[in-house]
Amino acid sequence: MLKKPLAFVKKDFLAESSYKLSFIFRIFSVLTSILSYYFIDKLFGSRMVGYLEEFGVNYFSYVLLSTAFFSYVGVGLGSFSGRIRSEQVQGTLEALLMTPTKISTILFSMSLWNLLFATLNMVIYLMAGKYLFKISFDNINILSTFVILILTILSFSSLGILSASFIIVFKRGNPVGWVISSLEGLIGGVYFPITVLPVWLQFLAKFFPITYAIRAIQLAVYKNYSLTQLTKETGFLLLFSILLLPLSLFSFKYALKKARRHGSLVQY
Repeated sequence: MLKKPLAFVKKDFLAESSYKLSFIFRIFSVLTSILSYYFIDKLFGSRMVGYLEEFGVNYFSYVLLSTAFFSYVGVGLGSFSGRIRSEQVQGTLEALLMTPTKISTILFSMSLWNLLFATLNMVIYLMAGKYLFKISFDNINILSTFVILILTILSFSSLGILSASFIIVFKRGNPVGWVISSLEGLIGGVYFPITVLPVWLQFLAKFFPITYAIRAIQLAVYKNYSLTQLTKETGFLLLFSILLLPLSLFSFKYALKKARRHGSLVQY
């Protein structure tokens, strides 16, 4: 059952490990991001105190956790379209899809390596926060955090599969990826609480799963909120997953069917 997914992981590991300098720079970029947020907090963090009262933390603690979390769940959005595009360019997409492997298995396997690497990124963020900057995670509600992670990954993976559908058909045209990546960080509460935004942008933020995910993870980690206390946030994340996952799989299969009909799977 796990033979094919593990084969994907092994292939991706061998490919990534051959670029050792790139791997090192990825780790270094995480550390430089942390330092950037630390100095931003020193300069402007006092202005955010009123907006962060419900979370009980300063700006640096807030943005470190949300950025670590966002880098993790963002894999769902980027890994599918990125891998599909890579397979197109390498000319291996058609051969991959012609194998006797379910589409769902292929999609799941494609995301595994990026998910593992994103986990490493998140661990670096959190370890640096705890041991270098003395941020306390002692109040974390582990069950709530785990459920939020799973629901958010499902929601973002669905968006990622939708994004990959556009890549298959249009090659470089990817409106889903562009809209989400351009707006979610800005209005979803990743870099600052959405209460900073005008009312109309706060209303727009309600249509993005990241908005509920960021608020839920902050309260679960820093305030020990239980699933009962996070009913609204987890409910909306579950709703996004239920609606988006079947839609994304349908759109991906439709995109494949259309590309095969036009003979464009090997084009890039």
